[in-house]
Amino acid sequence: MSIPYSVLDLAPITAGSTAAESFQRSADLARHAEQWGYNRYWLAEHHNMPGIASSATSIVIGHIAAATNSIRIGSGGIMLPNHAPLVIAEQFGTLESLFPGRIDLGLGRAPGTDQVTMRALRRQNMSDGHDFPEQLDELRGYFNGTNRVHAVPGEGLSIPIWLLGSSGFSARLAGDAGLPFSFASHFSPDNTIPALALYRRHFTPSETLEKPYAMLGVNVIAADTDAEAERLATSMQQQFLNLIRNNTVPLQPPVDSMDSIWSEFEKAALQQQLGSSIIGGPETVKKKLDAFMEETKADELIINAQIYDHEARLRSYELTAEILN
Repeated sequence: MSIPYSVLDLAPITAGSTAAESFQRSADLARHAEQWGYNRYWLAEHHNMPGIASSATSIVIGHIAAATNSIRIGSGGIMLPNHAPLVIAEQFGTLESLFPGRIDLGLGRAPGTDQVTMRALRRQNMSDGHDFPEQLDELRGYFNGTNRVHAVPGEGLSIPIWLLGSSGFSARLAGDAGLPFSFASHFSPDNTIPALALYRRHFTPSETLEKPYAMLGVNVIAADTDAEAERLATSMQQQFLNLIRNNTVPLQPPVDSMDSIWSEFEKAALQQQLGSSIIGGPETVKKKLDAFMEETKADELIINAQIYDHEARLRSYELTAEILN
């Protein structure tokens, strides 16, 4: 089963490094991903997280687009309730004008952070995300020119809009609007099949799409052996464990065993949240990817690989591309 495959980059800041180094590594990964046949390269908006450098997502998208030639670059995603829709229309209108035909606008409704930081971001606009459909309509109005205020640049440009989600809300909204949908299977695996069913059931053909198009996020940690991949994956496991503990720190180096780090309760919680992760050597990854695609009937995969060592991260994406090719 061969389908398009893409990169989801959280621009990790590893322990002992800086945001500047993170951006250099992201540009290097994007150049390699372009060579290895990846379809798009998306960056995620997060705030108040010492291990994630892509808070100013639109700026980092421009940095990655300038470092590459043909791969599509976009947001996975922009958390629209954090912003005035006009500002996002202008930012992505600018990106599309600079890099025509290469920009995607993926939108989410979560804050991408904790409640205190959300209040700092939104100030007087204390949206809880329930007005996301109205914000989406306003944003689309800036691109199609139906609003009284004009987005310059932005108005008249054709920028693909995706809806992102980890539950059924955006799945149904994407279906009703006839938009492509990307689901966060990489941290919400239990909701994957119900959300996909909701999206496909409610899909209404539009000027954008004639039939549903679902891209699924999946953690893939690939290495030359199963044992090495399992070791590399402990950095991702530590990252999620620190989030559970409200201890946000840079991405930590891998360890030989997590047994002395997590409790049995924490281990069970992480196994549930990261249950769809695909970790192993080439044969293991191929078998699990085939099973995942067969179960979900995904139209595209977007791969997240939170790996501490940059060369090992490159190797993981290279192996994954070889398998998916």
